[in-house]
Amino acid sequence: MGLKRKDELRQDAVRIALTSGLTRKQVADDLGVGMSTLNKWITAQPLPGNACLHA
Repeated sequence: MGLKRKDELRQDAVRIALTSGLTRKQVADDLGVGMSTLNKWITAQPLPGNACLHA
């Protein structure tokens, strides 16, 4: 799997986990990724409007 596809999977997984109403466990299982991996991706995702906080 190429880097672009991994990034797309990561972004899609975070979006699904945050907006679908499914539990993180369900999302992780459905996408075939580990629960800890999904949690890391969500934690690493910058929050909208908070770009200036880390500058």
